[in-house]
Amino acid sequence: LTCGEPAGIGPEIAVAARANLGDALPFVWLGDPAHLPPGTAWRAVDSPAAARTVPPSDLPVLRHDFPAPAVPGRPDAANAAATVAVIARAMALVQDGHAGAVVTGPIHKQALQEGAGFAFPGHTEFLADLAGVDRVVMMLAAPALRVVPVTIHIPLSQVGAALTPELLEATLRLTRDGLIRDFGIARPRIAVAGLNPHAGEGGHMGTEEATLIAPVLERLRAEGMDLAGPLPADTMFHPAARARYDAAVCMYHDQALIPIKTVDFDGGVNVTLGLPFVRTSPDHGTALDIAGRGIARPDSLIAALRLAVEMGARRAGA
Repeated sequence: LTCGEPAGIGPEIAVAARANLGDALPFVWLGDPAHLPPGTAWRAVDSPAAARTVPPSDLPVLRHDFPAPAVPGRPDAANAAATVAVIARAMALVQDGHAGAVVTGPIHKQALQEGAGFAFPGHTEFLADLAGVDRVVMMLAAPALRVVPVTIHIPLSQVGAALTPELLEATLRLTRDGLIRDFGIARPRIAVAGLNPHAGEGGHMGTEEATLIAPVLERLRAEGMDLAGPLPADTMFHPAARARYDAAVCMYHDQALIPIKTVDFDGGVNVTLGLPFVRTSPDHGTALDIAGRGIARPDSLIAALRLAVEMGARRAGA
């Protein structure tokens, strides 16, 4: 579990997750112990495996010292490079077989850009670059809903130009493969949203459904993929509709994330499909406004840890 932005809620929800889970779900926190909440009981370990020897009352810490202290709610540019280094170190530990998965604490992208020249929109793109993977998929998963945005961290005004048949096809294939490998669904059912209101309403509200989305779906259906769509996004997410698919692929960020954060705000998990290792993350940000107040809930982090263990076990048993 990476520390994320030390001035955010990452350190305190790590401690809360350990208190909630005990040693039932072993994980090691990678960061600077000086950034943990005052009074935290922690124990340094020299490897992820050694976390199993730490008593449930203590947080196992794989120490990574930072140059500056952490002031809740106030990111410090001096800590940006170390925050990035922690992510890279965690990935290396997993790729080298020393841990089963990476769970990333929330980062503050502006702080990383200003303090370390971080050139990526977020964790997802950075991890793909580190792993040498050309394309990955960001999935948000909760017990009641899984969603995948085709275009991710770009302005809404750029979605139309960014949405291509090649991108849609790659996203659908990676989503299908991830559902099989990481979620154990033998024949995934995927619902695909249209781009426009009412899925274009026969061309009266846009033509992308007919000219771009439908041809891709038809071609992949011919290969045997179980795809529904393009569907009107406003009728895809009520309970009866959700029962008909295993994941919903949406055309842009908010089309996917608003439904899952409405359905299960505290239980959503960010999953990166297409990496050579398992990566999950809580589905929330740094919450600088409440950092250090002791009121941040660890629910999404706990869900991310549990899902990482499940996914890692499936990959190990494949």
